[in-house]
Formats: sequence, C-alpha cells, structure tokens
Amino acid sequence: MTNAVSLPPDLHQWVARHVTGMDTAAVTDASWPRGDSRVWRVSADRGEVFVKLYPCAEKYEREVKGCEHAARALAADEAPRLLASDPQRPAVVLSALPGRVVRGLPLEQAEEQHVHCLAGDLLRRWHEVPEPISDLEHERIMASVTAQTDEAAMILDRLGDQLSPAERDLVRDAARDLPGLAKALPLGYRHGDYSPRNWLWAPAPAPGHHSLIDFEESAPGLMVEDLVWLCGAAWPTRPDLRDAFLAGYGRPLSWTEQRALVLLTARLGVSYLSTGLTKTDTVLIDRGRTVLQHMVGALR
Repeated sequence: MTNAVSLPPDLHQWVARHVTGMDTAAVTDASWPRGDSRVWRVSADRGEVFVKLYPCAEKYEREVKGCEHAARALAADEAPRLLASDPQRPAVVLSALPGRVVRGLPLEQAEEQHVHCLAGDLLRRWHEVPEPISDLEHERIMASVTAQTDEAAMILDRLGDQLSPAERDLVRDAARDLPGLAKALPLGYRHGDYSPRNWLWAPAPAPGHHSLIDFEESAPGLMVEDLVWLCGAAWPTRPDLRDAFLAGYGRPLSWTEQRALVLLTARLGVSYLSTGLTKTDTVLIDRGRTVLQHMVGALR
C-alpha cells in the first residue's frame, strides 16, 4: 500500500524533531493491509525513513529489542537502524534499506534460489547471536507450546469429522507430542515472522543484496518456529527453495527439529481452518486445508 497521506499532527511534530525537512516531506502509507501497526514512508531532505506506530507497548518493545539484536547479529545494511523511539506513543523512526519486498517479486528460478540461500544465511547469523533467556521467559515459551497443543486438541474435538483420517492423526500427534519435543529443541532469539514479506532484495549491483525488516514479533523462543511459514507455504511445492535455504542456514534440520516443524505447521494449518470455518472466510479455509494436506505429505 502506497497511498499519499499525512502523519497524525502530534506524530508529525515528534518525527520533525528527528528528521529534517518534514515541512516538505512526501509521506505515503506503507502499512500491511492486515497489520495492526501503522507504517509510513517519509521522503525528506536527507533521504527516506520509515515511521512506525504500534497498537501496544509489547510490539513496540519487541521492535526496539529486535533492532538492537539485529545490530549485533547482522551487517549494518542488512536491517533497519533505530533512529528514534518513544515508548509513550509508542512509535519509532527507522532507516530505509535498499531493495523491494521479496513477496510477489517476479524472480527467475535461479535468482529466487539465491535469495532463499541468502535468507537462510541471514537467519543462521540472527540465531547464532545469543540473548539471555530468563526463567520467566523459558516458562512463557513452554506455556506458548502448551497453548498451541491445547488449541489443536480442542479443534480436533470440534472439527475432527471435517478432517481426513491422516489429518486427524497429524493434529492428534501435534497435541500429544509437541510439549515433549519442545523440551529438546534449541532456544534462541526468533525473528517471529520470517517470510518473504519481510525480506528485501536489491539485485543490483551484483551479486545482489538481501536484508530483513519488521521485528515487532521478535522474542526468545523455539528457533525452529522461524521456519513455520516457509514449511507451510513455500517448501511443499518448491523443495528447491528448501534446499537453497538450508544450504544458507549451514546445516540440515535434526530429526527432532523436522518433526516439531511439521507438527507446529500442522497446528497452524488447523487453526487457519477453524478460524475460517467460524468466520466463513474461504481464504483461511483453503489455506488451512492446503497446509494440512502438505504436512500429511511431509510425513510420508
């Protein structure tokens, strides 16, 4: 979305204290249609910045923490720099990066494989930089897994007759096995929304430049959770992209990671299906059924 707009007056005044030339700056809405946060692209005297306004303090705090983590884990031009922040609004000003959002780009197969390899390499470096995980955070992580398994069990009881026998077995496995698997999985600092909509790609100059945006879902957690979107939406029909990504990541997934990834993705798929049926949303229904079918196939 790139509609010309104006910043809310009080937000404009705050941004003007950090960005010169706001009186003549061009402002466009860069928010995701389904996102909760508001994002504006601001083209001012010294180039572009992004202004982001959050619906709650938690997302703001995660964005700020994610920027700090990125500064330690990635090269300077691989993630936005935090130029200004205000927890009272809550809002931030972020530096712009070269390139365009990867989702929807018409890439040739070899170029797309290259981008996914770079994405794997970037996530490896993101995951390799440790962040302290307190006992409270560890309890939150395990509670999140338990909540996901409880949801899977509840949906299975309610919608089991709308699933195939193989899909029912898969969702039942997710409800039963994920808590135990989670205890054996590596923990780290997750991006939280690692998908092509948050990757930027600039093909020129060669060999091209890949970078990462949007840290409002970042937090300590199961590192394999950063692969759930790819596992459900990209890899089933494009195993070449899986191979490219894991080549960049630097190692194959362990049996435990692969098993947990399939079950986490199946849990997400059945959640899509349940929500879609409740809201009569055919997009979510189709997405949920597709993910479940793919995950059944992944176990063969």
